[in-house]
Amino acid sequence: MTEEDVNAASPHEAAAGPRPADGRMPDHQVRRALLDLLAELGTVTATEAAGRLGYSSGLCSFHLRQLARYGHIEEAPQTGGRARPWRLRQAAPPATDASAEGFGQMARGLEDESYQRWLARRDHAPDEWRQDEAFSAVVYLSPEEMSSVAAAVRQALAPYQHREQQSSARPASAQPVALIARLFPLLPNTANED
Repeated sequence: MTEEDVNAASPHEAAAGPRPADGRMPDHQVRRALLDLLAELGTVTATEAAGRLGYSSGLCSFHLRQLARYGHIEEAPQTGGRARPWRLRQAAPPATDASAEGFGQMARGLEDESYQRWLARRDHAPDEWRQDEAFSAVVYLSPEEMSSVAAAVRQALAPYQHREQQSSARPASAQPVALIARLFPLLPNTANED
């Protein structure tokens, strides 16, 4: 896929004109990737986003401005220089570390519960759905490479994410499939750990 393909307006976006009447921003894979990246990092410039997502800085800059135009993001305070950092729009006070950690634990618990339900009921699924693709790996990565792997996974999923809202885009055999990716450094045991 070329950058021109990615930057081209989708049929929905072209038909809706520059701004849909209901105020919603037209769906676009670069914008979804940018929102995911902002959720992960907190702030990002067009140049940083380009490096992590594999698009040009001009393309990222354009879509960051579009996200701001529709009220999804806002400019973050600058620390000097010409860099223009962006962040998700602050609708409420930022979560404390304790509440964010509690939400993360709840999300992991729900993921684990869903997987256990799958294991318990897999024999009742239609034949073509009785497999899963569970795998894990330990690889040696730098922090930048770990972010790059996460961006590659997001980019691989981008062509399918619109199907949640657009049921007409789903193949007849499509079902919701959970994908859970956790990339984290393996810390060495300390002397007081068992």
